[in-house]
Amino acid sequence: MNILIDLIPEEVEINGQIYPINTDFRTSILFELMFEEPGLSEEEIIYNSLDLFFGDNKPEDLDLAIESILWFYTCGRKEEESEGGGDGKSDIKRIYSFEHDAEYIYSAFLTQYGIDLQDIDYLHWWKFRAMFNSLNDDLLFTKIMSFRAKEITSDMSDSEKSYYRKMKRLYALPDNRSPEEKESDFHEAIARLV
Repeated sequence: MNILIDLIPEEVEINGQIYPINTDFRTSILFELMFEEPGLSEEEIIYNSLDLFFGDNKPEDLDLAIESILWFYTCGRKEEESEGGGDGKSDIKRIYSFEHDAEYIYSAFLTQYGIDLQDIDYLHWWKFRAMFNSLNDDLLFTKIMSFRAKEITSDMSDSEKSYYRKMKRLYALPDNRSPEEKESDFHEAIARLV
């Protein structure tokens, strides 16, 4: 799928039947926010996702419906091309949150594109994502993401290390892992050191 030459989708085909899909950027943001919500079961996420994207016109084949949602959400990229490699777990550190960075994202779109995300009735998710991925490096939001992603290495000066640690603390995202996940990650980190 090439956004420059192909029309972006408004529907998906499942078992030979066409289903309209909710393509507004707000829907995909809500979809992503579900995964930050502590305590939601896998079943709740699946049914909430079907409601978000298909409304009352849900496909009968739930597996293909979820596959179609994921295809749409990743802007048509194959599973192995999308972040995390499709195994359900990602070693990629989160550097943004639509929940906690909402004001920064809103401001970035207004500053760079002149788009007031509150005033527009509709913006296709694929267009939103292309613009999101192309935000300028000089915006506060992209600087914050850069701080979060920055590796502190031994070849940095002490003042650089101190500065980046301070920025990471200042702009840290909440840790939504369960106590069990935190303990498991702690033990894995210790095992790597030994």
